[in-house]
Amino acid sequence: MQVVATAGHVDHGKSTLVRALTGMEPDRLAEERRRGLTLDLGFAWTTLPSGEQLAFVDVPGHEKFVTTMLAGVGPVPAVLLAVAADEGWMPQTEEHLAAIDALGVSHGVLVITRSDVADPKLALRQARERLAKTTLRACEAVTVSATTGAGLPELTSALDRLATRLPVPDPEAPVRLWIDRAFTIAGSGTVVTGTLAAGTVTVGDELLLMPAGERVRVRALESAKEPQDSVHGVARVALNLRGVDRDRVERGMALVSPGKWTFTTCIDVRVSSEEPSGRLARQMILHLGSSATPVRLRPLGPDTARLTLNARLPLHVGDVALLRDPGRRAVAGVGILDVRPPTLVRRGAGAARARELASWPNRPGGKLVLRRHGVLRREDLSIMGCTPPPDAVPLGSEWLADPAYWEELHHKLTAELAERAAAHPLAPGIPVEALRLRLGLPSRQLVASLVRPPLRLVEGRVYGPDTGLPPQVADAVKRLTADLASAPFDAPTADRLTDLGLTSHVMAAAERTGAILRLPDGIVLLPGADDEALRILKTLPQPFTVSQARQALNTTRRVAMALLHHLDSRGLTHRTGETRTVPPAEGK
Repeated sequence: MQVVATAGHVDHGKSTLVRALTGMEPDRLAEERRRGLTLDLGFAWTTLPSGEQLAFVDVPGHEKFVTTMLAGVGPVPAVLLAVAADEGWMPQTEEHLAAIDALGVSHGVLVITRSDVADPKLALRQARERLAKTTLRACEAVTVSATTGAGLPELTSALDRLATRLPVPDPEAPVRLWIDRAFTIAGSGTVVTGTLAAGTVTVGDELLLMPAGERVRVRALESAKEPQDSVHGVARVALNLRGVDRDRVERGMALVSPGKWTFTTCIDVRVSSEEPSGRLARQMILHLGSSATPVRLRPLGPDTARLTLNARLPLHVGDVALLRDPGRRAVAGVGILDVRPPTLVRRGAGAARARELASWPNRPGGKLVLRRHGVLRREDLSIMGCTPPPDAVPLGSEWLADPAYWEELHHKLTAELAERAAAHPLAPGIPVEALRLRLGLPSRQLVASLVRPPLRLVEGRVYGPDTGLPPQVADAVKRLTADLASAPFDAPTADRLTDLGLTSHVMAAAERTGAILRLPDGIVLLPGADDEALRILKTLPQPFTVSQARQALNTTRRVAMALLHHLDSRGLTHRTGETRTVPPAEGK
């Protein structure tokens, strides 16, 4: 199926055309049929000669119903623009065309109606002149009379050709169904309708109703009044929902795939307007799909602005919408550049942001978005509507980094560690959390990912390259080595450690580099003392007592106990009651 919306001035024959093409009555309301005036959206469909099914969204043409017109045109890929031969180009034709052009709709058919009442040549020439500078400049034109039937076969053929030219959306794309009608059916409950632009809806699917974020389930599904198990876009669909009452659903809401869209109230946009953004009204209406959301506009550059929305909308980078100033009846197209823009609180931040956005394309890709953020979760990039760039740096399964930004962070980390080591040689490392804050990273995991040789991560602290022991530490270790030369297990007392220069900070630095062996109860020995003790204990009759170990090691009970507990913890000795054994080496 393909979907086309009508457009044009009031009473220029839009509904009459739809009626003639489909045999269906698009005016649903009794008042519409009584007055001969479309007041709300109407829906009809037909099968074209090619076999393609074509649905119509018939919109009102009166100036009072522009918001309703935009709700119908917003989600569809093509339009049928009607101009009456006897009246020609009219104000609402102009307003409708401005909206179509701002939304970037480039597919359509121009229809000169009532060709039996007046010569259509003048109206056709007027329309071609108006369309020449818009997105519809290349559309096909047909002259018809719904009264006599003249031109209707040609219009049907033109619509068939249009349907074959329309892009086929991705059936795997995330669903965003803008609701244009909601009602209740006895025995079924809440039903909503809309134009499914892309993706696939299946009976049983769970969707989110935005902006509230309520979870609803698709109980039943129809397209062209035919029950379906599954429908993919483009299509007109009716969804019977479970989990929501009718009074909580209205036109302008959206049903979306969970975890596939960014829900936001702040966006940066590129504005397509005859006026610079600074001359636009500060309070406007943003039309996207069937929604109409009040926004506050902050100009950034000549063609860029920040919009603050009154309600959360499900958005992707690259979405196209329309800004309307109801007071001036002026419209401007907007392309969404950033759905998670940075805060602008510092002096000059707005001007800097404008310079940055000036270089961005209208549809930023994953590479540019990742560069702007530096580091993002994979899922965050996806819900912005972007695919990961091939050169992104993978950080585990969860995160991605821009390569240039990641290298810059590594240099910054190295500099931070060098500065710390110079200022505090006895405590050169920096805790991971402190580095996370300094580097502006969202997760400690990223700090760990940033560490690569010669940097080191040890027990929650990151250290720079190993430059050897600081002179103060090296001298103290040298004195300790001399002290223990003749009695390697004769651990110095606390006072003696101080005399040797092994203060708490010096010992901590020496221990980090493996220059000393620190055991519980204040025992300090040289590295390898535990392995030497084990060698001696192997020579004892097994099992042995603490006293026997003390005598063999020629040390005090305090040192012997500390060494034995240390060896126990390493699994090198086994304790049974008051005795221990040195188990045979594996394989012997």
